[in-house]
Amino acid sequence: MQRGDDSRRSSPRRAPAGPARQSTPPESIADLLPRLLDEVGLGATAHAIAVIRAWDEAIGPTFLAHCRPDGVRNGVIQARVRDSSWMQRLQLEKPLIIARLRELLGDSAPKEMRLRIGPVD
Repeated sequence: MQRGDDSRRSSPRRAPAGPARQSTPPESIADLLPRLLDEVGLGATAHAIAVIRAWDEAIGPTFLAHCRPDGVRNGVIQARVRDSSWMQRLQLEKPLIIARLRELLGDSAPKEMRLRIGPVD
């Protein structure tokens, strides 16, 4: 055997062939975050925050200074209204406000709105 022929030398080790990795597009944080919050038990809180953030746009500038959201429970947004005259006006606008929230939030929008008189400042 000649010294130049070193067939005992091993070639670089390669990782064993496993299942082929599928190339999937990366997930956006907007898609990932709700699932993560659900897993840690904060999904309902995150949903309520999303509804409250959409509130200003859904309610419109006419009612904004006279009504404030308190939160969301069981698919119902709770809100305070300045006085009985604004309560009456908002009662008439409820279907439009709920429809706007549905446009902004999709299927996760509240299905109902409950109003009560209280401070909005």
